[in-house]
Amino acid sequence: MLVNKLFETAIIGSGVAGTSLLFTLARYTDIKDIIIFEKYEEVSLLNSNPKANSQTLHVGDIETNYTFEKAKKVKKASSMISNFIHHFGGVGEIGFIRNKMVLAVGTDEIKKLKRRFEEFKELYPYLELWDEEKLMQIEPMLLDGRTEPIMAMGASGQITTIDFKKLSERFVQEAINTDKNIQMRYNEEVTKIVRLDDGTYEITTDTTRFNAKSVVVNAGSYSLLFAQSMGYGLHYAILPIGGSFFFTKKRLLNSKVYTMQNPKLPFAAVHADPDCTQGWKTRFGPTAFALPKLERYHSLHIKDFFAALNIDKDVTSVYMNLLKDKTIRRYILRNVIEELPWLGKDVFLKDAQKIIPSLEADEIRFAEGYGGMRPQIIDKEKHELLLGEAKIVDTGVIFNMTPSPGASSSLFIAHQDALAVCAYLNASFDEEKHAAEIQIL
Repeated sequence: MLVNKLFETAIIGSGVAGTSLLFTLARYTDIKDIIIFEKYEEVSLLNSNPKANSQTLHVGDIETNYTFEKAKKVKKASSMISNFIHHFGGVGEIGFIRNKMVLAVGTDEIKKLKRRFEEFKELYPYLELWDEEKLMQIEPMLLDGRTEPIMAMGASGQITTIDFKKLSERFVQEAINTDKNIQMRYNEEVTKIVRLDDGTYEITTDTTRFNAKSVVVNAGSYSLLFAQSMGYGLHYAILPIGGSFFFTKKRLLNSKVYTMQNPKLPFAAVHADPDCTQGWKTRFGPTAFALPKLERYHSLHIKDFFAALNIDKDVTSVYMNLLKDKTIRRYILRNVIEELPWLGKDVFLKDAQKIIPSLEADEIRFAEGYGGMRPQIIDKEKHELLLGEAKIVDTGVIFNMTPSPGASSSLFIAHQDALAVCAYLNASFDEEKHAAEIQIL
């Protein structure tokens, strides 16, 4: 095998996480030689693909499972994405300004929503409470056939919808437009990463070998597998959660409509999203169910799958604790049934009717080829399911495992990682330029 020249930084994975780091390193540092590996033929064919996610810029305002502190962090992180889109001219192409809301159904949920509005309105001053009269003007389908009272906490004039694949492509283009030596290695699967005696890293692919002074792995579930192959993160395991969607046969809503999150459930509640790649046709979802896959709609390496599960008594204990809760147990069973042909659509319909009560089974269809995988990380030492970003950092190497809202936080995570890489390589970071373009609108 040929050993290529020594790169300063190697990035594994070209989803929105990997490409945001490529952009950040290329534009704001004096690092000259960067290589990025992608085992498929183009960027963002997995979880960053618009078919695999809800195309939502999560900022914490309508995500009712976020605490105030988490919402504050997510707002800061996600603002970098909207700032990038405004600064680099992506409004209407990459990011779209549309209405969004979280819908409260029934008197109990309305009381909770009003309390949340009072708590969060200082953090999000653009939020409004929309009563039924207002909702009738902007989204009349929400009231069609409705018997219970409803209210929404909503926003207008914000970037709410993102095509994360187009965002990734723009990151790459902006990086290539710099004077840096950037190599994009498509159709090249990394199989092994080894730290050499001189402190550099040897990266073996299915065709050759490369060397780099530093490595950042943004490879979804495979980030943990690479880490564990090098002796890191052995106390972690993966719970592979898949999600699917249903399309309506015609466009029913113009706004993103989220529902109130059950605090006991670790996964997203069903919401309705106008799909920016399908003429804004309404898409409902996601479901959430354990699936024996690491990448949706791609072949499975059984060895990798069982390595990711990392099953032992500690992991089993986490699973058993989840199943002991009646609410979670019913939720899991319901989502499994929703994946079944014929029967699944009727079961899912009940969830969708919380948003549009008059919706009928023959008005929706399973979104074939849509849906992704969200690796949930289990901490075996703490016996708990981690519901946010997991990161492993060591000398010159970073492994990122970023469930939702990882895409919305990608530029923030890239900023952190770029600073860490610069510190390790004794490189400089142009904080003033980054602040002007990314941190401040």
